[in-house]
Amino acid sequence: MIRFLVDTSSDYLPEEMKEKNVEFVPLQLSVGEKNYLDGVDLSREEFYRILTERKEFPKTSQPAVAAFEEIFQEVKRKGDDMICILIASVLSGTFQSALMAREMTGYDRIYLIDSMSATYALKILTDHGCKMREEGKSAGEIVEALNALKRRIHIEFIVDTLEYLYRGGRLSRTAAAVGTLANIKPVLTLDGSGAVVVEEKCLGLSRAGRAIVHKLRRVRPDAEFPLYTLFSYGTENTENLEKMLRQEGIPVTDRLQIGAAIGSHIGPGAAGLIYVAEE
Repeated sequence: MIRFLVDTSSDYLPEEMKEKNVEFVPLQLSVGEKNYLDGVDLSREEFYRILTERKEFPKTSQPAVAAFEEIFQEVKRKGDDMICILIASVLSGTFQSALMAREMTGYDRIYLIDSMSATYALKILTDHGCKMREEGKSAGEIVEALNALKRRIHIEFIVDTLEYLYRGGRLSRTAAAVGTLANIKPVLTLDGSGAVVVEEKCLGLSRAGRAIVHKLRRVRPDAEFPLYTLFSYGTENTENLEKMLRQEGIPVTDRLQIGAAIGSHIGPGAAGLIYVAEE
């Protein structure tokens, strides 16, 4: 049997993972002296309440090696194949934890995929892998296809406030203050390795939205895959982006909420989208 495992940066809803028989390991989240397991004892609503109301900045950390090893040992006992699709190794030590656990387990039918991305990129990859499994493809064929597909996934974020980029150490206090005064709304993306980078700096949300739409004219979405719009906390900015997309005749599959792994850095009011580019 071919099994799939993700970490909770994937932002899969628990009921969806259960429906698709996708397993998971939770990232850890700490706020002050209190620790949580993402998606287990911390809901998204509670996470954003903490993010916006508490002075302490939430910090995420990778799952323990033992969390992976326990699952891998059970996979080995059953003689199954397991494909693990994980947050970019440049963003988290999760991939390294899984690699160490696989070495400790000593089982070569566990496949690790560095998504070189985060959030719903993992969902797109896993959903496609599940489809290939239903088509009778082997684990090796699926892994090869997903490693090719991951390079075609694009994520764009419009950040409504610079405060959380500052709190997360991605902007200096001066840069955040100057940007706020100038009404700068950066468009963030993930580069080829999965690192968060500023793609454009726009004056106001409308221009930031137009910058994303302009990119979609150059990098066309592949209609065989979903295009999801994204929101963090509050949907108004995402609704405005969706309106721009409709005007361009670009269909949206669904609107999805960003969880803790990325949400802690982009803050409330963020909007964005994720899609697979045409080959």
